Amino acid sequence: MGLVQAVKGAVGGVLADQWKDFYTVPAGLPSTAALFAAVPRGTNAGRGSNTSGSSNIITNGSKIIVPEGYGLLLFQDGAITAFVAEPGGYEWRSDDLNSQSIFAGDGLVSTFIKQSWERFKFGGQPGSQQAAYFVSLKELPDNRFGTQSEIYWDDGFLNTQVGAVTRGSYTLKIVDPILFVKNFVPASYLQPGQVFDFTDLDNAAASQLFNEVVGSLAPAFSLYTNDPSKGNRITKLQQDSLGFAQSLSAAVEQGYQWKSDRGLAIVKTAIVSIEYDANTRELLKTVQRADALSGSRGNSNLQASVAQGIQSAGENGGAAGLVGVGMASGMFGVGGMQQPVTPAADDPVSKLKKAKEMLDLGLITQSDYDALKAKALGL
Repeated sequence: MGLVQAVKGAVGGVLADQWKDFYTVPAGLPSTAALFAAVPRGTNAGRGSNTSGSSNIITNGSKIIVPEGYGLLLFQDGAITAFVAEPGGYEWRSDDLNSQSIFAGDGLVSTFIKQSWERFKFGGQPGSQQAAYFVSLKELPDNRFGTQSEIYWDDGFLNTQVGAVTRGSYTLKIVDPILFVKNFVPASYLQPGQVFDFTDLDNAAASQLFNEVVGSLAPAFSLYTNDPSKGNRITKLQQDSLGFAQSLSAAVEQGYQWKSDRGLAIVKTAIVSIEYDANTRELLKTVQRADALSGSRGNSNLQASVAQGIQSAGENGGAAGLVGVGMASGMFGVGGMQQPVTPAADDPVSKLKKAKEMLDLGLITQSDYDALKAKALGL
């Protein structure tokens, strides 16, 4: 034990590294945390506190607990050496000299001297770096997007360019942790105690993603509203979070290759608000009026208008006025509604035929028909 105190910086850490630790997810993490180092918990089955072990060495026999919803990445000297996606407990084993127990092998003294020599060569620090990092495999919420001014896109349904200011949020998922770490995460986050969080305002990498999402909004709106297989309308955007998420993810992938280069994907979106510009609002009002007057509802509105006209004509012009309205309604095809009919010739037979149709439709009374009949026949 005296030797430990004599060369405390080099040898003390060697002995402390022999405690078999439990590594797991640190406590108090936010739900948006994407990547962070594993931390030791419950050292040596409660028989001591392994506070002297080197932070970049994992002792053989240490157990790493992988919770549900997380993957585990193992590093040695900056290189990824393993990945685990299944939850459970795993025991660390390494051929590296620094991870070997000095109480095994050829005896205490020989192994002790080897490790001390290696550490003295590196200023009393281990000549290797080993690390374990957890990466979230869950949907990561609360990623915001928004535009300060109108964005414009060509809308297939309205058949013109439309514009809007919009804001909302989306969930992210790390679909390829190895690509994510190797190609996107800055080296400063691959340090103990650092947490890579997409919602961190000081995270420059996350800010870059925000800018790319905003730059992809116009193409995403265009993809959504111009999909002929769905017949999507601009007014469905706030109701179809999954459908728009697919369009936004496709636009981001096309422009910035999130999935293929960075291992990231957008899963769901929530559009909080869309404020259309003045021209788009007028177009939407026109479309709403057209929708209201289409199909059976339009037929009902037309019949009501014709009936109102006949009533007014009857009050103002008697039977002659009713004939005029009857002729006008024939242009709209009262019997079939919305089917144009060529006006009939101005003869008694045509007038009587038209009057009979109006009587059958309930647009005039029997007495009105009799008066029209008498007038047409000159009686």
